[in-house]
Amino acid sequence: MRRKGEDIDAGNSEAHARLFLDELTGHGIQAPSLVAITHWHWDHVFGMSALTRIPTIATEDTKAGIEALKPFSWDDDSLDNRVEKGIEIEFCADAIKKEFPIKRNIRIVLPTITFSNELTLDLGGVTCVLTQVGGNHSPDGLVVYVKEEKTLFLADVLAPDLYASEWKFTPEETIKMLDRIEDYKAETYIVSHWKPITRNEYLQETDFLRRTAEAMLEFQGEETAVRRALEENNGSLSEEESRTLQYFINGWKKE
Repeated sequence: MRRKGEDIDAGNSEAHARLFLDELTGHGIQAPSLVAITHWHWDHVFGMSALTRIPTIATEDTKAGIEALKPFSWDDDSLDNRVEKGIEIEFCADAIKKEFPIKRNIRIVLPTITFSNELTLDLGGVTCVLTQVGGNHSPDGLVVYVKEEKTLFLADVLAPDLYASEWKFTPEETIKMLDRIEDYKAETYIVSHWKPITRNEYLQETDFLRRTAEAMLEFQGEETAVRRALEENNGSLSEEESRTLQYFINGWKKE
């Protein structure tokens, strides 16, 4: 059986998607047979309109999120208006303006194939398991596990919820997501907007997330008590750890 290829996410513009396909061609790599979409956020789906000959696959929740984008206009005034109304966030509006500085020919395209919860794909000797694990960043958050290579594509699931007045994590959702990810004993983890990391690096990264989530529940969001518990073994929190703790505090305040 000829091995098929799968791309993960469509990029933040048609130009981005075409550049990726051109690079594959330049390196003698065949175009993917399928593109899996990990969640509905603009920087993962705006390139879908360039993939006219490649089917895309996503969860039903991701399809719903993309469909909600279809009525929108994308000029500066429309973006600014949605930011004022709390529909869009300034962080993403500014990034869209940067990606499309002149002509904003954004076409929202729905996925070709949808599924719920989990789907296993046989790509011809390579097995990909697509699982919706949720998370605060986006409830439709999807991970892709390449079974034979023991590689897990995490997309953005470890990131906080950005679509809020204050970026946030919630402890229950974080623990539930981490538990689902741990079902896959991967050796390599691919994090969007970052780099491949080893299992040990992944565990170091997520250990603090889990400990903070558990401490938030134990001390009912009391920041001083949570910070003290986190510092008991490892001393003062780093700047990044303090920022993560603040995201949990923000999420607790909104509950």
